[in-house]
Amino acid sequence: MSMKRLIQRLLFLVLVVWAASTITFFIPRISSKNPIRERFAALARTGGFSPGDMEQIVAAFNTKFGLDKPLLEQYFSYVSSIARFDLGVSLNQFPKTVGQLIAESLPWTITLLLVTTILSFVIGNLLGAVAAWPRAPSWLRSLATPFVLLQGVPPVLLALFLLFFIAFRLKLLPLGSAYSTGIVPNWSFSFFLDVVKHQVLPAMALILSGVGGWVLSMRGMGVTIQGEDYVNFAEHKGLSGYTIFRNYYLRNALLPQITGFALALGSIVTSQLVIEQMFGLPGLGSVLDAAIRSNDFMVIYGIVLFIVIAVASLMMIVELIYPLLDPRIREA
Repeated sequence: MSMKRLIQRLLFLVLVVWAASTITFFIPRISSKNPIRERFAALARTGGFSPGDMEQIVAAFNTKFGLDKPLLEQYFSYVSSIARFDLGVSLNQFPKTVGQLIAESLPWTITLLLVTTILSFVIGNLLGAVAAWPRAPSWLRSLATPFVLLQGVPPVLLALFLLFFIAFRLKLLPLGSAYSTGIVPNWSFSFFLDVVKHQVLPAMALILSGVGGWVLSMRGMGVTIQGEDYVNFAEHKGLSGYTIFRNYYLRNALLPQITGFALALGSIVTSQLVIEQMFGLPGLGSVLDAAIRSNDFMVIYGIVLFIVIAVASLMMIVELIYPLLDPRIREA
């Protein structure tokens, strides 16, 4: 990829970040609700201070966070904070910042996301390629059918099914949480095994719901590639079926799947956040759910903006890698 195209991609990423931060700033301000007032109003209903005290506290916090300034001045202050990677502070866990909350929960989210996404992509594409390959045994081609059927089941329903039958009825795996109650996190192998045991069900829900889509798209690509000249040429050369499948069929069918992977990142991350909250994992999904329940608007805005930036950055990285996989794009 030329330097010019790289600069264009980076400028586009900056534009996406600016648009996301602008939308995140203005949409909440369309509402007449003040996040600080909403938060302290919820606290006032539990007792502890009078309405007059609440007004003084709200005024003090508005001044502290600059919410009493003109809208345009607030906007420029917000954009400059984003440029410094400052997402603000949590109203519910003050003085902890949104960045600290994200940093604490991000390892759980990234670990589960990497494992499930890679496994879904690899399993789905292999099964889809085999399902479309005419030389594959019929029993091997039929393995893709159950995953295709599960494609129509939302990840939430699949997670509920796994929770009820595997965890609740059969008691084979824990119902939820990141690790067993009473265990202090440490670097021991036993703690690692306990964490893995608690991650199996959410990982299964994400993998089973994600494999079917890759199977369908890969099978379609495989059927298309079978009639290509380079595949027919390889067959006429007398190459073995395995060599044709690996070097001519699978390799070329995978290229469009890389693009599909970039386009699917948004839905993959969204499903991940919902599953995390369902299983009580201390990832971004649970932090976001807790912020919504406690009217912690600053955390909500910060996490949404962080996810948008992360997905846009990943899509740009995939786009930069693609020319390395396909020389035709590099020469274009």
